[in-house]
Amino acid sequence: MIPGPSDPPAVTPVAEAPPEPPASLTGAAAPPKPARDRYFDLLRAVALFRVVFYHLMGWSWLPVVFPSMGVMFALAGTLMARSLKRPPLGVVRGRLRRLLPPLWLLGAIGVTGMVLQGWRPDADGHPGWWWLHLGYWILPLSDPPYADGLRGVHGVLGADWGGELAGPLWYLRAYLWFVLLSPLLLRALRRLPWATILMPIALAAVLEFGHPALPGERFPSALTDFSTFGACWILGMAHQQGVLRRIPRYVVPSVAPAVAAVGLWYALTHGFRQGHDLDDIPFAQSLWSFATVLLLLHLSPSWPVWPRLLRPFDRLITLLNSRAVTIYLWHNICILIASTLWDQMWRFDALASRCTWLLESPWPELAIAWTLVALCVLAFGWVEDLAAKRRPRLWPDGRVRHGGAAHGRAAKSGTGGSGRASGQAL
Repeated sequence: MIPGPSDPPAVTPVAEAPPEPPASLTGAAAPPKPARDRYFDLLRAVALFRVVFYHLMGWSWLPVVFPSMGVMFALAGTLMARSLKRPPLGVVRGRLRRLLPPLWLLGAIGVTGMVLQGWRPDADGHPGWWWLHLGYWILPLSDPPYADGLRGVHGVLGADWGGELAGPLWYLRAYLWFVLLSPLLLRALRRLPWATILMPIALAAVLEFGHPALPGERFPSALTDFSTFGACWILGMAHQQGVLRRIPRYVVPSVAPAVAAVGLWYALTHGFRQGHDLDDIPFAQSLWSFATVLLLLHLSPSWPVWPRLLRPFDRLITLLNSRAVTIYLWHNICILIASTLWDQMWRFDALASRCTWLLESPWPELAIAWTLVALCVLAFGWVEDLAAKRRPRLWPDGRVRHGGAAHGRAAKSGTGGSGRASGQAL
C-alpha cells in the first residue's frame, strides 16, 4: 500500500498565469477550485487494499503485480510538492500534525497493552535507553520499540502481537524523513531534475554492491528506505512540477519496461521466492517500483470525475482514501486477530473432519480481517479528522446525508459527493 489528509491530490500542473483582478472588481465569477484527481484516489485505494491482502496471503508475486509502497510514496510526493507552494516550515508542521496523532493513539493502546503483559524498562538490559526509545512512538525518526515474545490473549490475540503492531511503522518513519527532506529535494529537483530523480537508485546500487569506503554491511534503516523508495517520492514531485511532461511521450514506454526487467531479473537471480520477495531485495525493489511508478504517472489520465465503470466504487474508494492512515496502522493487528479467531474453528470436530478445506482457506480470514479493519475505522478513524482540524466523522465515504439536491448534482457529475473529501497523509 501506508501510508494526512487535508490537501487534495494534485491535478496535472499547468504554467502559472499572471494574477487576475479579483472577481469583485471585474464582475466575473470566481474560478472553481481544482478538482480532485480521482485517478490518484484509485491508485491509493488499490495500493492500500493490496497491502492488507499481501500481509494476509503472503504471496511473493503480489508486490510485483502492484508495488504498493512505491506508489504510495509517489502519491505522497506529489501532494508534498503541491503543498510546498506555501512556506516550507508550515507545510512540514502541517504534515506532521496530520500524521502523528493516529500514531500516538496506536502507541497509547499498544504500549499500555505491552506493559500490562510484562514489558518493563529493563526488558533489554538498558532501562535508561528504554525510556528514550519510547520517544520514537511520539516522533518516529527511528523504529519505535516493542516487546518480543508476548503471550497474547488466548483465543483472541496471537502471541508476539507487539511485533505485528509495530511492523507497519517503518513506513511512517520513512514518510517522516521524506517530508523533512522535501524542501531540499524540491530545490534540487528544480535545478538538476534527472540527477535528483536518479540519485536514490544510484545510492541503492552503492549499498547493494558495496564500496570500500562504507563500513560493514548494515546501514541505517532511513538510508535504506531513501535508496529504495526515494526515487518514487521524487518522481511524484517531478510529476507535480511538470518535469515528466517535458520529455517526449515515447521515452517512458520505451525506458520503463527495460528498467523493470533489470529489477525483476536481479530479484529472480537473488533468491526471489515465497518468504523472500522484493521487500527483502532493496535494489530490485527500487528498480521495479521506479519503473512502475514512472509508467503510472506517464499514463496519469487526471480524472476530475469518475469514469462510468468506476462510479459504483466511488464510496469505497473515498472511504479508503479518507482513512488511509488508520487502515494502514491497524491492519496488521486485525489480521492477527482474524487468524487467531479462525484457528478456534478447529476445535469443532464437525468442521475439522468435514470442512478441512474451508478451515485451511485464507478467504474467511480475509473477510474477518476487513470486518475488524472496518471496526477500527469506526473506533479510531475520527483521530484523522481531528488531526486535520475537521469535524469528526465515523464513516467518511463521501455520502451526502443532508441536502438531496446537492447529492443529486454530485451523483450526476460522477463524484458521488466525494469531491469534498480531503487528501491523504500516506
